[in-house]
Amino acid sequence: MRTLIDIPNQQIDVLTALCKSMHLSRAELVRRAIDEYVSKHKPQSADAFGLWKDNQVDGVDYQTQLRSEW
Repeated sequence: MRTLIDIPNQQIDVLTALCKSMHLSRAELVRRAIDEYVSKHKPQSADAFGLWKDNQVDGVDYQTQLRSEW
């Protein structure tokens, strides 16, 4: 897919220098930058079966304790 974005001249200059030093096209460098950003900022999916795994208390005991307060 093609897309159009506005990039400030200062960033274009840095991007051009990086492209030359890495022997990559601008498009490839931008794709790699996006991949890196997305991999670092991807939302973590919640594993319903793993939500309680770090708790030291047994789930049933915890539930019983909470309900005893009613």
